[in-house]
Amino acid sequence: MTGIPSTAPRGRVALTALTALAPVVWGTTYVVTTQLLPPGHPLFAALARALPAGLAAVLLTRTIPRGEWVWKAAVLGTLNIGAFFPLLFLAAERLPGGVAATLGATQPIIVAFLALGVLGERLSGPRLGWGVVGAFGVALVVLGPEAALDPVGVGAGLGGAVAMALGVTLTKRWGRPEGVGAPAFAGWQLAAGGCVLLVPTLVIEGVPGRVDAAGVAGYAWLGIVGGLLAYTVWFNGLRRLPVTATALLGLLSPLVAAVLGVLVLGEVLNVAQLGGFALALTAMVAGQATGSAPPRAATPAPEDTPPEDTPPEDTASPAGVRLRGNP
Repeated sequence: MTGIPSTAPRGRVALTALTALAPVVWGTTYVVTTQLLPPGHPLFAALARALPAGLAAVLLTRTIPRGEWVWKAAVLGTLNIGAFFPLLFLAAERLPGGVAATLGATQPIIVAFLALGVLGERLSGPRLGWGVVGAFGVALVVLGPEAALDPVGVGAGLGGAVAMALGVTLTKRWGRPEGVGAPAFAGWQLAAGGCVLLVPTLVIEGVPGRVDAAGVAGYAWLGIVGGLLAYTVWFNGLRRLPVTATALLGLLSPLVAAVLGVLVLGEVLNVAQLGGFALALTAMVAGQATGSAPPRAATPAPEDTPPEDTPPEDTASPAGVRLRGNP
């Protein structure tokens, strides 16, 4: 498998910083949800975040999936949005937020193993190790004495992490079609995921009886900023950055949620939580600096090696409740 040439060090730092804005924005989900949205409608919040923004992107870009991208966009939208959101909500209902966030923080570890089979990369020991360190750091920040394990909730939390990790890995594997921009690509997935969520939302929850101005602002933030803009930035970065390193940026979401808990909700972090915060940040930064593992494929014979000036094939790369900052 060929890929986009790696960016220069300075350009990669800038792209990584830009991509990191997506999980930072996702970290605002809990504060927006609890302070602005009508209570008791997490699925509707997910639907409102995905479907309108996705349809708007399709209309504005006038770009729709064609050929094999009809089913590929449906698969990616289901994994990254349609399946991930309900599992996220189920974990939130059955587990304390800290436990669910810790399960979500295992995503970089899952991505490291999926990259082995799906992308043909060698297992990156250092990035796998930093993923474990990062998950441990998040656990220190968000786990409290009320932490409890419910089998259904644990299964949902791990299932959500696997769904998102597989979606991220397949996004990297399939890339995006030539001539299709990042906003359109993000719109396809949001629209597909929103369609998956539409019937369950209407059957299980319905529409909130009353949405005030604060609720409208909250839904707009989740849909426009936390949905279309954040996923556009995320998929654009994922297309050019190493997939496991990009997944490690997701550790920012629970950390941002913790900071907002202190600044907005008056929560207090103890010494152990501050230590976990520093540990998770260290893992995230170190994971970016660690070199990528080379593909497992053998080096082609001299006669099969393309000329150096041959351009490489262009390939690539949630809402409503607080799991301490999950998308």
